[in-house]
Amino acid sequence: MAYKTVNPFTNETIATFPDLTDTELAQKLDRAQATYREWSKLPFAKRAAIVGKAADLLRTQKDKYARLLTLEMGKLYRESLAEVELSADILQYYADNAETFLAPQKLKEKSGRGDQAMVVSQPLGILFAIEPWNFPYYQLARVVGPQFMAGNVVVVKHASNVPQAAAAFEQLFRDAGAPEGLYTNLYATRDQLGKIIADDRVIGVALTGSEGAGAIVASQAGKALKKTTMELGGSDAFIVLEDADLEKSVKWAVWGRMNNGGQCCVAAKRIIVADPIADAFLDRFATELGKLVPGDPMDEKSGVPPLSSQGAADQLNEQVELAVKNGAKVMRVGPTPPNRGAFVQTSILTDITPDNPVFHQELFGPVAMFFRVRDEAEAIALANDNPYGLGGSVFTSDTARGIRVAEQIETGMVYVNHPTWTTSDLPFGGVKRSGFGRELSSMGIQEFVNKKLIDVVPIDAGP
Repeated sequence: MAYKTVNPFTNETIATFPDLTDTELAQKLDRAQATYREWSKLPFAKRAAIVGKAADLLRTQKDKYARLLTLEMGKLYRESLAEVELSADILQYYADNAETFLAPQKLKEKSGRGDQAMVVSQPLGILFAIEPWNFPYYQLARVVGPQFMAGNVVVVKHASNVPQAAAAFEQLFRDAGAPEGLYTNLYATRDQLGKIIADDRVIGVALTGSEGAGAIVASQAGKALKKTTMELGGSDAFIVLEDADLEKSVKWAVWGRMNNGGQCCVAAKRIIVADPIADAFLDRFATELGKLVPGDPMDEKSGVPPLSSQGAADQLNEQVELAVKNGAKVMRVGPTPPNRGAFVQTSILTDITPDNPVFHQELFGPVAMFFRVRDEAEAIALANDNPYGLGGSVFTSDTARGIRVAEQIETGMVYVNHPTWTTSDLPFGGVKRSGFGRELSSMGIQEFVNKKLIDVVPIDAGP
Protein backbone atom coordinates (compact mmCIF):
# COMPACT_ATOMS: atom_id res chain seq x y z
CA MET A 1 0.00 0.00 0.00
CA ALA A 2 3.10 2.25 0.28
CA TYR A 3 2.26 4.23 3.40
CA LYS A 4 4.49 7.28 3.30
CA THR A 5 4.64 10.96 4.08
CA VAL A 6 5.45 13.05 1.00
CA ASN A 7 5.39 16.80 1.61
CA PRO A 8 3.26 18.08 -1.32
CA PHE A 9 4.87 21.53 -1.06
CA THR A 10 8.30 20.10 -1.91
CA ASN A 11 7.43 16.58 -3.17
CA GLU A 12 10.05 15.35 -0.70
CA THR A 13 9.55 11.95 0.94
CA ILE A 14 9.74 12.48 4.70
CA ALA A 15 8.99 9.02 6.12
CA THR A 16 7.79 5.56 5.11
CA PHE A 17 5.91 2.94 7.09
CA PRO A 18 5.76 -0.85 6.65
CA ASP A 19 2.56 -2.61 5.70
CA LEU A 20 0.76 -4.60 8.35
CA THR A 21 1.55 -8.33 8.36
CA ASP A 22 -1.23 -10.91 8.48
CA THR A 23 -0.02 -12.00 11.91
CA GLU A 24 -0.17 -8.43 13.22
CA LEU A 25 -3.65 -8.00 11.74
CA ALA A 26 -4.92 -11.10 13.51
CA GLN A 27 -3.46 -9.92 16.80
CA LYS A 28 -4.99 -6.47 16.47
CA LEU A 29 -8.44 -7.83 15.68
CA ASP A 30 -8.18 -10.18 18.65
CA ARG A 31 -7.27 -7.25 20.87
CA ALA A 32 -10.11 -5.10 19.48
CA GLN A 33 -12.65 -7.85 20.15
CA ALA A 34 -11.42 -8.34 23.72
CA THR A 35 -11.61 -4.60 24.32
CA TYR A 36 -15.13 -4.47 22.88
CA ARG A 37 -16.36 -7.00 25.43
CA GLU A 38 -15.28 -4.69 28.25
CA TRP A 39 -15.90 -1.29 26.63
CA SER A 40 -19.48 -2.15 25.65
CA LYS A 41 -20.32 -2.75 29.31
CA LEU A 42 -19.06 0.63 30.54
CA PRO A 43 -21.60 3.31 31.50
CA PHE A 44 -21.85 6.40 29.30
CA ALA A 45 -20.06 8.54 31.87
CA LYS A 46 -16.88 6.46 31.73
CA ARG A 47 -16.87 6.41 27.93
CA ALA A 48 -17.48 10.16 27.89
CA ALA A 49 -14.54 10.81 30.20
CA ILE A 50 -12.13 9.33 27.65
CA VAL A 51 -13.75 10.81 24.55
CA GLY A 52 -13.96 14.22 26.25
CA LYS A 53 -10.32 13.98 27.31
CA ALA A 54 -9.33 13.36 23.70
CA ALA A 55 -11.20 16.52 22.71
CA ASP A 56 -9.34 18.47 25.40
CA LEU A 57 -5.98 17.16 24.20
CA LEU A 58 -6.72 18.21 20.63
CA ARG A 59 -7.45 21.74 21.78
CA THR A 60 -4.47 22.11 24.13
CA GLN A 61 -2.04 20.59 21.60
CA LYS A 62 -3.64 21.88 18.41
CA ASP A 63 -0.40 23.22 16.93
CA LYS A 64 1.21 19.77 17.08
CA TYR A 65 -1.74 18.10 15.42
CA ALA A 66 -2.25 20.86 12.83
CA ARG A 67 1.35 20.81 11.64
CA LEU A 68 1.04 17.14 10.73
CA LEU A 69 -1.94 17.91 8.48
CA THR A 70 -0.06 20.62 6.64
CA LEU A 71 3.04 18.47 6.30
CA GLU A 72 1.27 15.40 4.94
CA MET A 73 -1.47 16.75 2.67
CA GLY A 74 -0.55 20.40 2.19
CA LYS A 75 -3.52 22.02 3.92
CA LEU A 76 -3.11 25.72 4.76
CA TYR A 77 -1.94 25.85 8.36
CA ARG A 78 -4.84 28.07 9.46
CA GLU A 79 -7.26 25.55 7.97
CA SER A 80 -5.39 22.73 9.71
CA LEU A 81 -5.98 24.50 13.01
CA ALA A 82 -9.66 24.85 12.15
CA GLU A 83 -9.90 21.13 11.39
CA VAL A 84 -8.35 20.25 14.75
CA GLU A 85 -10.89 22.48 16.50
CA LEU A 86 -13.79 20.97 14.53
CA SER A 87 -12.62 17.46 15.38
CA ALA A 88 -12.49 18.35 19.06
CA ASP A 89 -16.00 19.82 18.85
CA ILE A 90 -17.35 16.58 17.35
CA LEU A 91 -15.78 14.39 20.03
CA GLN A 92 -17.12 16.63 22.79
CA TYR A 93 -20.56 16.76 21.17
CA TYR A 94 -20.94 12.99 21.38
CA ALA A 95 -19.43 12.81 24.85
CA ASP A 96 -22.11 15.28 25.97
CA ASN A 97 -25.12 13.98 24.04
CA ALA A 98 -24.75 10.26 23.32
CA GLU A 99 -26.67 9.08 26.36
CA THR A 100 -29.64 11.22 25.38
CA PHE A 101 -29.49 10.11 21.74
CA LEU A 102 -29.44 6.44 22.71
CA ALA A 103 -31.95 6.56 25.56
CA PRO A 104 -34.61 3.83 25.46
CA GLN A 105 -37.69 4.79 23.45
CA LYS A 106 -41.04 3.85 24.92
CA LEU A 107 -43.61 2.70 22.39
CA LYS A 108 -47.35 3.06 22.59
CA GLU A 109 -48.83 -0.43 22.68
CA LYS A 110 -52.00 -1.12 20.76
CA SER A 111 -52.59 -4.74 21.65
CA GLY A 112 -54.91 -3.92 24.51
CA ARG A 113 -52.96 -6.22 26.84
CA GLY A 114 -51.14 -3.42 28.63
CA ASP A 115 -47.70 -4.24 27.18
CA GLN A 116 -44.69 -2.15 28.16
CA ALA A 117 -42.79 -1.91 24.86
CA MET A 118 -39.53 -0.11 24.28
CA VAL A 119 -36.62 0.06 21.82
CA VAL A 120 -33.14 0.02 23.32
CA SER A 121 -29.93 0.88 21.47
CA GLN A 122 -27.05 -1.50 22.05
CA PRO A 123 -23.51 -1.75 20.64
CA LEU A 124 -22.64 -4.37 18.06
CA GLY A 125 -18.87 -4.90 17.96
CA ILE A 126 -15.95 -3.83 15.77
CA LEU A 127 -16.58 -1.19 13.11
CA PHE A 128 -14.12 -0.96 10.20
CA ALA A 129 -13.53 2.64 9.03
CA ILE A 130 -11.85 3.39 5.69
CA GLU A 131 -11.03 7.08 5.52
CA PRO A 132 -9.57 9.63 3.04
CA TRP A 133 -6.73 12.13 3.19
CA ASN A 134 -8.51 15.45 2.66
CA PHE A 135 -9.64 15.90 6.28
CA PRO A 136 -7.45 13.40 8.14
CA TYR A 137 -8.75 14.13 11.66
CA TYR A 138 -12.29 15.33 11.00
CA GLN A 139 -13.12 12.18 9.02
CA LEU A 140 -11.94 10.08 11.95
CA ALA A 141 -13.68 12.14 14.62
CA ARG A 142 -17.08 11.90 12.96
CA VAL A 143 -16.81 8.09 13.04
CA VAL A 144 -15.07 7.31 16.32
CA GLY A 145 -16.87 9.94 18.41
CA PRO A 146 -20.33 8.39 18.01
CA GLN A 147 -19.11 4.80 17.79
CA PHE A 148 -17.06 4.93 20.97
CA MET A 149 -19.93 6.53 22.84
CA ALA A 150 -22.31 3.88 21.47
CA GLY A 151 -20.07 1.19 22.94
CA ASN A 152 -18.45 -0.05 19.73
CA VAL A 153 -14.72 -0.17 18.96
CA VAL A 154 -13.11 0.92 15.69
CA VAL A 155 -10.31 -0.33 13.47
CA VAL A 156 -9.15 2.18 10.86
CA LYS A 157 -7.51 1.95 7.46
CA HIS A 158 -6.53 5.54 6.73
CA ALA A 159 -5.26 6.98 3.44
CA SER A 160 -1.73 5.88 2.57
CA ASN A 161 -0.44 9.47 2.25
CA VAL A 162 -1.37 10.52 5.82
CA PRO A 163 0.21 7.74 7.91
CA GLN A 164 1.52 10.10 10.60
CA ALA A 165 -1.86 11.73 11.09
CA ALA A 166 -3.39 8.25 11.34
CA ALA A 167 -0.89 7.21 14.01
CA ALA A 168 -1.31 10.50 15.86
CA PHE A 169 -5.06 9.96 16.23
CA GLU A 170 -4.49 6.49 17.64
CA GLN A 171 -1.99 7.92 20.12
CA LEU A 172 -4.45 10.68 21.00
CA PHE A 173 -6.85 8.15 22.50
CA ARG A 174 -4.11 6.31 24.29
CA ASP A 175 -3.07 9.61 25.85
CA ALA A 176 -6.72 10.16 26.80
CA GLY A 177 -6.72 6.88 28.74
CA ALA A 178 -8.39 4.60 26.21
CA PRO A 179 -7.71 0.87 26.54
CA GLU A 180 -5.58 -0.73 23.84
CA GLY A 181 -7.86 -1.94 21.08
CA LEU A 182 -10.48 0.78 21.38
CA TYR A 183 -8.95 2.64 18.43
CA THR A 184 -6.68 0.60 16.18
CA ASN A 185 -4.74 2.11 13.29
CA LEU A 186 -4.02 -0.41 10.52
CA TYR A 187 -1.44 0.07 7.77
CA ALA A 188 -3.39 -2.58 5.89
CA THR A 189 -2.76 -3.85 2.37
CA ARG A 190 -5.49 -4.03 -0.26
CA ASP A 191 -5.64 -7.79 0.07
CA GLN A 192 -6.17 -7.45 3.82
CA LEU A 193 -9.16 -5.14 3.42
CA GLY A 194 -11.34 -7.98 2.23
CA LYS A 195 -10.19 -10.17 5.12
CA ILE A 196 -11.12 -7.48 7.62
CA ILE A 197 -14.56 -6.95 6.09
CA ALA A 198 -15.23 -10.70 6.04
CA ASP A 199 -14.15 -11.25 9.66
CA ASP A 200 -17.18 -12.32 11.71
CA ARG A 201 -16.30 -9.90 14.51
CA VAL A 202 -16.49 -6.87 12.20
CA ILE A 203 -20.09 -5.69 12.17
CA GLY A 204 -19.96 -3.01 9.49
CA VAL A 205 -17.93 -0.65 7.35
CA ALA A 206 -17.93 3.15 7.26
CA LEU A 207 -16.19 4.48 4.15
CA THR A 208 -15.49 7.95 2.89
CA GLY A 209 -13.69 7.95 -0.44
CA SER A 210 -14.04 7.66 -4.17
CA GLU A 211 -16.99 6.19 -6.02
CA GLY A 212 -14.78 3.34 -7.24
CA ALA A 213 -13.55 2.47 -3.77
CA GLY A 214 -17.10 2.59 -2.45
CA ALA A 215 -18.34 0.17 -5.10
CA ILE A 216 -15.61 -2.37 -4.27
CA VAL A 217 -16.05 -2.13 -0.50
CA ALA A 218 -19.85 -2.18 -0.67
CA SER A 219 -19.67 -5.29 -2.83
CA GLN A 220 -17.35 -7.05 -0.39
CA ALA A 221 -19.48 -6.01 2.57
CA GLY A 222 -22.64 -7.14 0.81
CA LYS A 223 -21.21 -10.61 0.25
CA ALA A 224 -20.39 -10.74 3.96
CA LEU A 225 -23.84 -9.39 4.92
CA LYS A 226 -22.33 -6.34 6.61
CA LYS A 227 -24.01 -2.96 6.84
CA THR A 228 -22.15 0.00 5.35
CA THR A 229 -22.29 3.77 5.24
CA MET A 230 -20.78 5.44 2.17
CA GLU A 231 -19.78 9.04 1.52
CA LEU A 232 -18.41 9.05 -2.00
CA GLY A 233 -17.85 12.64 -3.02
CA GLY A 234 -19.88 15.05 -5.05
CA SER A 235 -20.05 17.83 -7.56
CA ASP A 236 -22.10 20.34 -5.61
CA ALA A 237 -24.08 23.04 -7.32
CA PHE A 238 -23.74 26.61 -6.04
CA ILE A 239 -26.86 28.36 -7.39
CA VAL A 240 -27.00 32.16 -7.48
CA LEU A 241 -30.43 33.50 -8.40
CA GLU A 242 -30.97 36.94 -9.91
CA ASP A 243 -32.17 38.45 -6.62
CA ALA A 244 -29.12 37.33 -4.62
CA ASP A 245 -26.77 39.71 -2.86
CA LEU A 246 -23.93 39.81 -5.40
CA GLU A 247 -21.14 40.72 -2.99
CA LYS A 248 -22.14 38.07 -0.45
CA SER A 249 -22.60 35.33 -3.05
CA VAL A 250 -19.20 36.03 -4.64
CA LYS A 251 -17.53 35.96 -1.23
CA TRP A 252 -19.07 32.61 -0.37
CA ALA A 253 -18.39 31.20 -3.85
CA VAL A 254 -14.68 31.87 -3.39
CA TRP A 255 -14.70 30.28 0.06
CA GLY A 256 -16.88 27.39 -1.06
CA ARG A 257 -14.67 26.57 -4.04
CA MET A 258 -11.27 27.15 -2.40
CA ASN A 259 -11.70 25.86 1.14
CA ASN A 260 -9.17 23.08 1.79
CA GLY A 261 -7.50 23.97 -1.49
CA GLY A 262 -10.68 22.98 -3.31
CA GLN A 263 -10.23 19.40 -2.13
CA CYS A 264 -13.53 19.01 -0.33
CA CYS A 265 -16.40 16.65 -1.15
CA VAL A 266 -18.93 19.43 -0.51
CA ALA A 267 -16.96 22.19 -2.24
CA ALA A 268 -18.85 24.56 -4.54
CA LYS A 269 -17.69 22.84 -7.71
CA ARG A 270 -20.39 23.97 -10.16
CA ILE A 271 -21.18 27.69 -9.99
CA ILE A 272 -24.63 28.18 -11.56
CA VAL A 273 -25.68 31.82 -11.99
CA ALA A 274 -28.86 33.38 -13.35
CA ASP A 275 -28.23 35.25 -16.61
CA PRO A 276 -29.21 38.78 -15.43
CA ILE A 277 -26.24 38.86 -13.01
CA ALA A 278 -23.97 36.25 -14.61
CA ASP A 279 -21.50 38.67 -16.22
CA ALA A 280 -21.11 40.79 -13.09
CA PHE A 281 -20.75 37.69 -10.93
CA LEU A 282 -18.12 36.08 -13.15
CA ASP A 283 -16.08 39.28 -13.30
CA ARG A 284 -16.05 39.68 -9.51
CA PHE A 285 -15.54 35.97 -8.91
CA ALA A 286 -12.45 35.93 -11.14
CA THR A 287 -11.11 39.07 -9.48
CA GLU A 288 -11.50 37.70 -5.95
CA LEU A 289 -10.05 34.30 -6.86
CA GLY A 290 -7.10 36.09 -8.41
CA LYS A 291 -6.25 37.72 -5.10
CA LEU A 292 -5.39 34.35 -3.55
CA VAL A 293 -1.64 33.76 -3.66
CA PRO A 294 -0.28 30.23 -4.08
CA GLY A 295 2.60 29.34 -1.80
CA ASP A 296 3.91 27.64 1.30
CA PRO A 297 0.90 26.37 3.27
CA MET A 298 2.67 27.26 6.53
CA ASP A 299 2.86 30.92 5.43
CA GLU A 300 -0.16 32.91 6.63
CA LYS A 301 0.01 34.99 3.43
CA SER A 302 -0.62 31.98 1.20
CA GLY A 303 -4.15 31.53 -0.11
CA VAL A 304 -3.74 28.55 -2.43
CA PRO A 305 -1.92 25.49 -1.10
CA PRO A 306 -0.52 22.60 -3.13
CA LEU A 307 -2.80 19.68 -3.79
CA SER A 308 -2.37 16.60 -1.65
CA SER A 309 0.02 14.92 -4.07
CA GLN A 310 1.65 15.35 -7.45
CA GLY A 311 -0.61 12.61 -8.75
CA ALA A 312 -3.69 14.59 -7.71
CA ALA A 313 -2.31 17.72 -9.40
CA ASP A 314 -1.57 15.84 -12.61
CA GLN A 315 -5.07 14.37 -12.67
CA LEU A 316 -6.73 17.76 -12.26
CA ASN A 317 -4.56 19.31 -14.99
CA GLU A 318 -5.54 16.45 -17.29
CA GLN A 319 -9.22 17.11 -16.59
CA VAL A 320 -8.79 20.79 -17.46
CA GLU A 321 -7.01 19.88 -20.69
CA LEU A 322 -9.78 17.42 -21.53
CA ALA A 323 -12.44 20.07 -20.92
CA VAL A 324 -10.70 22.57 -23.20
CA LYS A 325 -10.11 19.94 -25.87
CA ASN A 326 -13.87 19.38 -25.91
CA GLY A 327 -14.83 23.03 -26.31
CA ALA A 328 -14.65 24.59 -22.85
CA LYS A 329 -12.82 27.83 -22.24
CA VAL A 330 -10.41 28.28 -19.34
CA MET A 331 -9.75 31.49 -17.41
CA ARG A 332 -6.41 31.36 -15.58
CA VAL A 333 -6.62 33.68 -12.58
CA GLY A 334 -4.18 34.80 -9.94
CA PRO A 335 -0.40 34.51 -9.72
CA THR A 336 1.47 31.66 -11.34
CA PRO A 337 2.08 28.98 -8.71
CA PRO A 338 5.57 27.84 -7.65
CA ASN A 339 7.37 25.57 -10.12
CA ARG A 340 7.89 22.89 -7.51
CA GLY A 341 5.30 21.07 -5.45
CA ALA A 342 1.85 19.76 -6.32
CA PHE A 343 0.36 23.08 -7.42
CA VAL A 344 -2.38 23.71 -9.97
CA GLN A 345 -3.11 27.13 -11.47
CA THR A 346 -6.36 28.58 -10.10
CA SER A 347 -8.82 28.52 -12.99
CA ILE A 348 -12.45 28.90 -14.06
CA LEU A 349 -13.92 26.71 -16.79
CA THR A 350 -16.75 28.20 -18.85
CA ASP A 351 -18.78 27.13 -21.90
CA ILE A 352 -19.00 23.55 -20.69
CA THR A 353 -21.62 21.70 -22.72
CA PRO A 354 -23.40 18.50 -21.64
CA ASP A 355 -21.37 16.44 -24.12
CA ASN A 356 -18.08 17.58 -22.57
CA PRO A 357 -16.58 14.66 -20.57
CA VAL A 358 -16.01 16.87 -17.51
CA PHE A 359 -19.65 17.95 -17.37
CA HIS A 360 -20.44 15.07 -15.02
CA GLN A 361 -17.03 14.79 -13.36
CA GLU A 362 -15.86 15.94 -9.94
CA LEU A 363 -12.96 18.42 -10.05
CA PHE A 364 -10.93 18.19 -6.86
CA GLY A 365 -8.82 21.33 -6.52
CA PRO A 366 -8.72 25.06 -7.36
CA VAL A 367 -10.73 24.84 -10.58
CA ALA A 368 -14.34 26.02 -10.75
CA MET A 369 -16.94 25.22 -13.40
CA PHE A 370 -19.12 28.21 -14.27
CA PHE A 371 -22.57 27.95 -15.87
CA ARG A 372 -25.11 30.62 -16.75
CA VAL A 373 -28.82 29.76 -16.79
CA ARG A 374 -31.94 31.59 -17.91
CA ASP A 375 -34.01 31.16 -14.78
CA GLU A 376 -34.69 29.25 -11.57
CA ALA A 377 -36.12 26.22 -13.34
CA GLU A 378 -33.04 25.82 -15.52
CA ALA A 379 -30.79 26.22 -12.47
CA ILE A 380 -32.59 23.38 -10.68
CA ALA A 381 -32.47 21.16 -13.76
CA LEU A 382 -28.73 21.75 -14.19
CA ALA A 383 -28.06 21.14 -10.50
CA ASN A 384 -29.84 17.77 -10.75
CA ASP A 385 -28.16 16.79 -14.03
CA ASN A 386 -25.32 15.04 -12.23
CA PRO A 387 -24.67 11.51 -10.99
CA TYR A 388 -23.70 12.82 -7.55
CA GLY A 389 -26.04 14.03 -4.83
CA LEU A 390 -24.09 15.16 -1.79
CA GLY A 391 -24.65 18.85 -1.07
CA GLY A 392 -25.58 22.13 -2.69
CA SER A 393 -26.42 25.73 -1.98
CA VAL A 394 -28.86 28.40 -3.12
CA PHE A 395 -28.35 32.16 -2.87
CA THR A 396 -31.38 34.44 -2.93
CA SER A 397 -32.77 37.39 -1.00
CA ASP A 398 -36.09 35.54 -0.63
CA THR A 399 -35.82 32.87 2.08
CA ALA A 400 -39.07 31.16 1.11
CA ARG A 401 -37.83 30.94 -2.47
CA GLY A 402 -34.54 29.51 -1.28
CA ILE A 403 -36.30 26.77 0.65
CA ARG A 404 -38.54 26.01 -2.32
CA VAL A 405 -35.54 25.62 -4.61
CA ALA A 406 -33.62 23.61 -2.00
CA GLU A 407 -36.49 21.14 -1.76
CA GLN A 408 -36.16 20.42 -5.48
CA ILE A 409 -32.41 19.72 -5.48
CA GLU A 410 -31.62 16.00 -5.43
CA THR A 411 -28.94 15.88 -2.74
CA GLY A 412 -28.58 14.90 0.90
CA MET A 413 -27.89 18.47 2.04
CA VAL A 414 -28.72 21.98 0.79
CA TYR A 415 -27.76 25.26 2.42
CA VAL A 416 -29.52 28.54 1.67
CA ASN A 417 -27.23 31.59 1.49
CA HIS A 418 -24.19 29.62 2.62
CA PRO A 419 -21.96 27.00 1.00
CA THR A 420 -22.51 23.40 2.09
CA TRP A 421 -20.52 22.80 5.25
CA THR A 422 -20.47 20.67 8.36
CA THR A 423 -21.01 20.97 12.09
CA SER A 424 -21.29 18.32 14.76
CA ASP A 425 -25.05 18.75 15.24
CA LEU A 426 -26.15 18.59 11.57
CA PRO A 427 -26.44 15.32 9.63
CA PHE A 428 -23.95 14.75 6.81
CA GLY A 429 -24.46 12.44 3.82
CA GLY A 430 -25.77 12.12 0.30
CA VAL A 431 -27.84 10.24 -2.24
CA LYS A 432 -27.32 8.85 -5.75
CA ARG A 433 -23.62 8.11 -6.41
CA SER A 434 -22.60 10.19 -3.41
CA GLY A 435 -23.49 7.23 -1.20
CA PHE A 436 -25.88 6.46 1.62
CA GLY A 437 -26.15 6.68 5.38
CA ARG A 438 -25.56 9.66 7.63
CA GLU A 439 -22.82 10.81 9.95
CA LEU A 440 -22.88 13.50 12.65
CA SER A 441 -25.89 14.78 14.64
CA SER A 442 -28.19 12.37 16.45
CA MET A 443 -28.53 10.43 13.19
CA GLY A 444 -24.85 9.51 12.99
CA ILE A 445 -24.81 7.55 16.23
CA GLN A 446 -27.80 5.42 15.17
CA GLU A 447 -26.13 3.80 12.14
CA PHE A 448 -24.28 0.95 13.86
CA VAL A 449 -26.32 0.07 16.92
CA ASN A 450 -28.81 -2.70 17.54
CA LYS A 451 -32.28 -1.15 17.80
CA LYS A 452 -33.68 -3.92 19.97
CA LEU A 453 -37.35 -4.24 20.82
CA ILE A 454 -38.17 -5.27 24.38
CA ASP A 455 -41.86 -5.96 24.91
CA VAL A 456 -42.97 -6.74 28.45
CA VAL A 457 -46.30 -8.56 28.30
CA PRO A 458 -48.44 -8.60 31.48
CA ILE A 459 -47.98 -11.89 33.28
CA ASP A 460 -51.70 -12.51 33.40
CA ALA A 461 -52.22 -11.97 29.66
CA GLY A 462 -53.88 -14.92 28.03
CA PRO A 463 -52.69 -16.76 24.90
